[in-house]
Amino acid sequence: MRSDLFRRLRAGLTAMILLWGAAPGLAAPQHGIAMYGAPALPPDFVSLPYANPEVPKGGRVVTGNVGGFDSLNPFILRGTPPWQLADLTHETLMGRSWDEPFSLYGLLAESVETDEARRWVEFTLRPEARFSDGSPVTVEDVIWSYETLGTRGHPRYRSFWTKVAAIAQTGPRSLRLTFAEEDRELALLAGLRPILQKSQWQGRDITEAAIDDIPLGTGPYVVADYEVNRHVTLKRNPDYWGRDLPLRRGTNNFNEIRIEFYGDDTVLKEAFKAGLVSYVREFNAEAWASQYDFPAVQRGEITLSEIPHGKPSGMTGFVMNTRRAPLDDWRVREALITAFNFEYINDTLTGGRQPRITSYFSGSELGMDHGPATGRVRDLLEPYADTLLPGTLDGYSLPVSDGTARNRTNLRRAAQLLQEAGWKVTDGQLVNASGQPLALTVLLQQDGLMAQASAMMDIYARALERLGITLKIEMTDKAQYAEREANFDFDLTMMRRSLSLSPGNEQMFYWGADYADQPGSRNLMGMKSPAAEAMIHAMLTARDRDAFVAATRALDRVLTAGRYVIPIHQYSVGRIAHKSQLKYPADRLPIYGDGIGFLPEVWWFQE
Repeated sequence: MRSDLFRRLRAGLTAMILLWGAAPGLAAPQHGIAMYGAPALPPDFVSLPYANPEVPKGGRVVTGNVGGFDSLNPFILRGTPPWQLADLTHETLMGRSWDEPFSLYGLLAESVETDEARRWVEFTLRPEARFSDGSPVTVEDVIWSYETLGTRGHPRYRSFWTKVAAIAQTGPRSLRLTFAEEDRELALLAGLRPILQKSQWQGRDITEAAIDDIPLGTGPYVVADYEVNRHVTLKRNPDYWGRDLPLRRGTNNFNEIRIEFYGDDTVLKEAFKAGLVSYVREFNAEAWASQYDFPAVQRGEITLSEIPHGKPSGMTGFVMNTRRAPLDDWRVREALITAFNFEYINDTLTGGRQPRITSYFSGSELGMDHGPATGRVRDLLEPYADTLLPGTLDGYSLPVSDGTARNRTNLRRAAQLLQEAGWKVTDGQLVNASGQPLALTVLLQQDGLMAQASAMMDIYARALERLGITLKIEMTDKAQYAEREANFDFDLTMMRRSLSLSPGNEQMFYWGADYADQPGSRNLMGMKSPAAEAMIHAMLTARDRDAFVAATRALDRVLTAGRYVIPIHQYSVGRIAHKSQLKYPADRLPIYGDGIGFLPEVWWFQE
């Protein structure tokens, strides 16, 4: 009887193990994957909805970068490569559609498979996938790329690798990644790691790559020529393996893309006016309205295009370093925000043409409501009520001035906040109980793109002077700025964080406590907020879009009411001045608007 019982128990356990082991097989391979629900495009889609598969191939486009470069390897920390290089020369297993919040479709991989909980993801490679030298892309190349970039590559690749429990080949053209933690985004992020050729680096250290050690890629373009700090020329590979893929039809249409390097933005714009550069992006609405009526525009040789988008505003402004007193006091930060006369500054410098950012995700469904938190958002935040700053639960909005230069009401409010924080005016200076004056330095990079920021700070400094605060504007060259920013050697500095319609793991890198004191991290303000990290975790584990939106709105409240940044204007539309021979599908713009996935990817040259 005992023996029979144990036989039956053993048989039952074996069946359960087999069933559990077979369960992953119940998830069928798919042509694409979305963060929530199904991807919008069907398996038989012909092209991306914002690409025109009928456009001609050919022509040459010249773009300009400010600064220089000393590397052509964008996958390691050493050196400064052209920022466009990775996207144009290398590919990933899956590719994005920029007309959906976060959906991927097969690129190097012909299919993707995952379980309902997304504890693992499996990719099957296309048999035709090739590197630019004609050699096939193998599972061995993929696994080596994940391991190498995850352990020795640029830090942006390493966080993902720490969340991978196992990676293994499962078939002649397939591999599976199993994850070490619950995070629904990991299955998608796995599809976005660049794939390099293992044999190219056999017996060599990729982290010590010299300028001429250009990584072989699978992308539509290859590096044809370069001169350090002067130019890089990319040519479309005539034998590019993926030109007929649905994801690639109507894209990568230029025969040649040349990247010229200029010392500053002013020189770049002059080169464009002289016809040496094919297009420029303009981020200043006032300059767009007043400085783009030169002869080439009047003759019709230059077209001015505005590209709307549906992205969140992101955060652009002057970030305050909370590692330093007195910026660790939220009342001081609120006073500095209140004293910043945005309405007057915006009218003076941009003609009032660019609306202000009101929160990190403003302008999208992910943005917080400015009244009291309700429903799911409140439920998420309530457990952290004791740690939240005033306004997080009850509602917070940026102070608004009367638009005049004096800004008396807001300055009185700022003075009151400073007094509450222990500061008082003595002999025209704002000092603390120890008699130390309040003096701050704003660090800016010395190039044309920062000219507007410098002008803003000039106006701001005069306002702070009326409060007894000294603000010093310190301009440094690119190298010095990079070093000081990496080591958080500033009181205030300019910060730009572009945010997507599907924020995920990068949010921890931006705002997580583990990165607050890590040199080179993106957490410039040094925030350490258990509530923010809990909201990010809720975003990453949400099973449906509604739960995800609630978690993101809750995070937006924590960030905005944290008073870490003095927000300035948002970029609600992309502005591109370009030679009239450059065309784009104006009747089918992607929801993400302008970006490298738009220009140059879906543009073309037409005589």
